[in-house]
Amino acid sequence: MCIAVPGRLISREGDQGRCDVRGNVVLVELGLVDADIGDYLLIHAGCAIQKVEQEEAREILELLSLVDAYAGNA
Repeated sequence: MCIAVPGRLISREGDQGRCDVRGNVVLVELGLVDADIGDYLLIHAGCAIQKVEQEEAREILELLSLVDAYAGNA
């Protein structure tokens, strides 16, 4: 199963960026979205695929935390 996780764009150089994903900084390809610093993005396989509102990003992260807790990884 493949999923996209939300992250907040914290820096950008051209089509490359760094996003905060659950406290981890990950490198992200930004060529598919028009994103600014502070935007929340859905990230899949190292590529930002869509901008999302902060509230939607928060809801997805809460659901992922529930999955982690259920799996015993929290």
